[in-house]
Amino acid sequence: MADYVYGDQFGDIIDRPEIGVIEIRWFDATASMSADEFQTWLSGFVTELEQRGRRRVLVDTTQFRMDPALMNAAWRDAHIIPRYNAAGVERFAFHMPSGMPLIGRDPAPEGPGEFPTVYFGSRNDIVAWLTD
Repeated sequence: MADYVYGDQFGDIIDRPEIGVIEIRWFDATASMSADEFQTWLSGFVTELEQRGRRRVLVDTTQFRMDPALMNAAWRDAHIIPRYNAAGVERFAFHMPSGMPLIGRDPAPEGPGEFPTVYFGSRNDIVAWLTD
């Protein structure tokens, strides 16, 4: 049974112990999200992942609206990805809006990640891959 760990105007963190997955479900209110708020959110998420011992991650970006120019990939690579690695993340999946060019790309590590990341257009496909 899903456990809603945290939620605010930007999204929810959902622990799904029955399938060993922790999830971020972003909301369209992320359109007003600042870079600092995004970094705080990701830091809180990775703390939950570490505490719960989840090794598989689902990030639902179908309603994510934050300006991509506000994302700092170098900050994420330096402060978040090493924590995912240390926590033993095995698989990382993004649920993307339809038509996104990364959908269907073969699983592969990204940046300093030691785990494969995959982009999906279907939630059913994500769950099947994460629970395989």
